Amino acid sequence: MRGEEEAAAAAAAAEAAAPRSPDLHDLSDDSDYAAAAAASSNHTAMRTDLADQGSDETARMDVVYEKERVTIHPTQYGSGRISGKLRLYLQQGSLFLSWEPNVGVDSFSTSSATMEVEKYRNLYTIKALPLSDVRFIRKHTPTFGFEYIIIVLSSGLAFPPFYFYNGGLRELFATLKKHVFIIRSDDDPNVFLVNDFQDPLQKSLSSLELPGVATVANAMSRQNSLSFTSSVDEARHGCDAKHGTSSSMTEYVSKQKHKSNDPGRDLSIQVLEKFSLVTKFARDTTSSLFRENHNSGARNYGRQQQEYVLDNRANDKYKDQQITHLDSLPSETMEPDKPLVWGKQREQPLSVEEWSAFLDPEGRVMDSKALRRRVFYGGVDHVLRKEVWKFLLGYHEYDSTYAEREYLAVMKRAEYEAIKSQWKSISPTQAKRFTKFRERKGLIDKDVVRTDRSVPYYEGDDNQNVVVLRDILLTYSFYNFDLGYCQGMSDFLAPILYVMEDESESFWCFAILMERLGANFNRDQNGMHAQLLALSKLVELLDTPLHNYFRQNDCLNYFFCFRWVLIQFKREFSFDQIMLLWEVLWTHYLSEHFHLYLCVAILKRYRSRIIGEQMDFDTLLKFINELSGEINLDRALKDAEALCGVAGDNGAACIPPGTPPSMPIETDGGLYVQQDEVL
Repeated sequence: MRGEEEAAAAAAAAEAAAPRSPDLHDLSDDSDYAAAAAASSNHTAMRTDLADQGSDETARMDVVYEKERVTIHPTQYGSGRISGKLRLYLQQGSLFLSWEPNVGVDSFSTSSATMEVEKYRNLYTIKALPLSDVRFIRKHTPTFGFEYIIIVLSSGLAFPPFYFYNGGLRELFATLKKHVFIIRSDDDPNVFLVNDFQDPLQKSLSSLELPGVATVANAMSRQNSLSFTSSVDEARHGCDAKHGTSSSMTEYVSKQKHKSNDPGRDLSIQVLEKFSLVTKFARDTTSSLFRENHNSGARNYGRQQQEYVLDNRANDKYKDQQITHLDSLPSETMEPDKPLVWGKQREQPLSVEEWSAFLDPEGRVMDSKALRRRVFYGGVDHVLRKEVWKFLLGYHEYDSTYAEREYLAVMKRAEYEAIKSQWKSISPTQAKRFTKFRERKGLIDKDVVRTDRSVPYYEGDDNQNVVVLRDILLTYSFYNFDLGYCQGMSDFLAPILYVMEDESESFWCFAILMERLGANFNRDQNGMHAQLLALSKLVELLDTPLHNYFRQNDCLNYFFCFRWVLIQFKREFSFDQIMLLWEVLWTHYLSEHFHLYLCVAILKRYRSRIIGEQMDFDTLLKFINELSGEINLDRALKDAEALCGVAGDNGAACIPPGTPPSMPIETDGGLYVQQDEVL
């Protein structure tokens, strides 16, 4: 009886500590959480520590929850683990979360993964995360396997999944309920919103994406230099995460001059920009990636820089060029138009006559490598893009004939119409009971009316091409239901539809492109993390002084390049230029990851200015964003080509297999596993 009374008292205390809304589902609808609440009181024992005794701001730290063996899998395929201690503690009236990895690699890690895993140890350490900066926590309870959670910040950034191999997840939520306002989402019972005080009317207003600013930061979070301005529009940038994040921007963004020639796109593209606008907390918890000593030899790349100025392949390619050292690539100076001292000159676009010469009488491409090389160095005449892009994207095989391509078009058109009919046949009554469909359709409807509207093909009211753009994206969300629709996809589709001018062919070309780039939009952001990590290694390899500067200034996470990588420089160049750049990237002539070498080339060219002006992270981010429309594309491509040739096999070794846009490695679970989805 005494135990029952204590449990009841604990439940009552929890109820009093957190406000409730009768219209929302909270954790009390789960009896297991009530029991866990009482258990957690005894389990944590309210341990008390003292912070730095020598500081004038010494604060009492009350540990209210602590769990060992909370594990992350930092590598893409889960071959290694890092176990650590997850802790919730109170300090100066605010609740904080921390996760500290254990010393050494988890015993379950394979020996081959050990050295790689060590690199991530400090990357994901969480020293003091205020719960006021958490937007929501998603709980995954797979049918087979261990429970885990994903913590998503108000900025939109997400930590990797935390696996609870020794249990304790229910106790965690019970403890959270005592100290912060946490409710179960109406739309997805696996999502728990943190500090969401909006009533249903406010939520309705938020869904209209009206401009507004709200600051959610207590004194402790400001003390930790976590102040930032949060926009409360519901522009969502995780896969269909309607409740997925209130976006954040640093103060200077509002003062940033807009260089885009598409003002109507600005509201939608904020989501993509905000992906890269991270708080100081995010920087502090990620920038120490390369601070520890690496046994893998990654640091040796910089010291070995002069040893592989040219590899064997580069010797053949640049035998007529005088390349004596990597630093011969000029960085940006007071003379921005200073001519390059190396790099092959760009050529004219592939002409109709040249294209005809590549084809045999039945329409087969006789030398696909030569064709890709020609496109890499010159691009494609616009009148040919409709035909050539289908080969570059993989819609057509290079050895296919005219007749085979005509037959494929007929079959694919019928398949497309069948997929499209799946959502076209949904009645209004059925749609009311289909939350996921309404969410995706609503997000797509909002995005397409902001996509490239300054381009004549998409401008004006009641533009039928915008309707087709919407139909293709909605059809794709049914074709690839796991991935669905994510903001940024319309940026990839718009140029494809503009070139193809055919709904079915545009859909299939876009779908094939997403096979390579879909990981950019995964909820756990693994695809983006893999590319940014590879970029950091390439900079270390190809520009040691710049790498050292980034390390000294806590910029090694490369989040300032997030937009470049996420949408393949779509916001950095004009519409015509982006078509040229993408067809160059799609050749995969020198590397599947040529876009990363392009990132290095741009950073290297502006190295003297970055270092000379002593740019910190915020200044660097502002500077990178303001390069939009200012980058010389031809020069950047020549720089990137030279860097790729110099890096050779050492550069390829910096990029793990499966890193986008490499084709993902399929598993029995599929390519885009999104567990616990509720329709």
